[in-house]
Amino acid sequence: MQLVEEAKKLQPELVALRRELHQIPEFGLNLPKTLATVLREVSSLGEVRSEPEISSATVLIRGANPGPTVLLRADMDALAVVEDTGLDFASINGYMHACGHDLHMAIGVGAARLIHSHRDSLKGNVLMFFQSGEEGHGGADRMIERGMHLADGKLPVAAYGIHVFSIGKAGGFTTKAGPMMASAGDMIVKFRGKAGHGSMPWLGKDPVSPMVQAMGAIQQLTTKSFSAFDQVIVNIGWIRAGDTHTTNVIPEEASFGATIRTFSKENFERIRVELRQLIEGIAQAFGVSVDVEFTEASKVVLNDPKAVEQVKTTATRLFGSERFEYMTDPITGGEDFSSVLELIPGSFIFLGAGAADTAPQDWQANHSNRAIFNESVISDGSALLAGLAFDVLA
Repeated sequence: MQLVEEAKKLQPELVALRRELHQIPEFGLNLPKTLATVLREVSSLGEVRSEPEISSATVLIRGANPGPTVLLRADMDALAVVEDTGLDFASINGYMHACGHDLHMAIGVGAARLIHSHRDSLKGNVLMFFQSGEEGHGGADRMIERGMHLADGKLPVAAYGIHVFSIGKAGGFTTKAGPMMASAGDMIVKFRGKAGHGSMPWLGKDPVSPMVQAMGAIQQLTTKSFSAFDQVIVNIGWIRAGDTHTTNVIPEEASFGATIRTFSKENFERIRVELRQLIEGIAQAFGVSVDVEFTEASKVVLNDPKAVEQVKTTATRLFGSERFEYMTDPITGGEDFSSVLELIPGSFIFLGAGAADTAPQDWQANHSNRAIFNESVISDGSALLAGLAFDVLA
């Protein structure tokens, strides 16, 4: 098999598919047009299971020879971002594939085609896992709840997924064993006091002051109570209290929202317990009530060391050693492929996709409304995923 060369022959079709998908971005777990487009490309390649309620699907490609199954994942949802790239295929519907999931789908389709074309030499099966709702909507968990990660009722023996980055050197593959990405979840805090006149605060119960104190105390908690070598990040993203047109009113409610990032299961649990204790203690001291809500969070992305070594071996075989390197540190971004990796040993992989005609200092990061991805990496991503499946099953 000459996977890299065969993938390059697919490149024009995969780029066209990526651009088609880029123009119809959809949000969360409701991706009817996106799902239909992907199924159009892969429905003839294997046994399709589609779940329209969550706009997700799997395609089981059976090899000619018996054996276990490898799962390959591609996420499909876009972000609520108004695109400003100037591309002639830019989206205009108020959403944008600003995180490169349109490339992920094209990579997944390319991998499925490569695997299907060589299924006679496949010693087992490949489960293509086309997922909605990665951007904070629990799409991987919704698929797992429905058993979509299983093949013939059994867990795959390995799982791999690729994520492109618009600020990375095009064509470079990287990963690391152990924690690769943080758990990501939200905390919503609402202080409730007693409204009153700003000139007589002793007659009311001001919720703003305890909120301000709590926000400062949170940073003290994370830096003084948790190890710098198992970092915890709590960053406040929004604050709401009162009315901007009025300064002489004590509001009844004050609230804020924060993102929480952790790199271990221990700190995932611990920070939530201690945040609640801290905030409730401050509210009690000020004589107000408080509600602390933690939303559903992604898990820590934990790569299996053997799977990481397989990525290195396959990438080096296909592209040469200069195209692969180990990550030195994890990143604080979150990713729900972690839920798959909790059940199936595997590895997440980053693929650089910085724009070729733009200086690196001018690259715009993922999630930017000006993020531009280098399409030349699509075929290589397809070749790597297909190569991993064949190598693992061999």
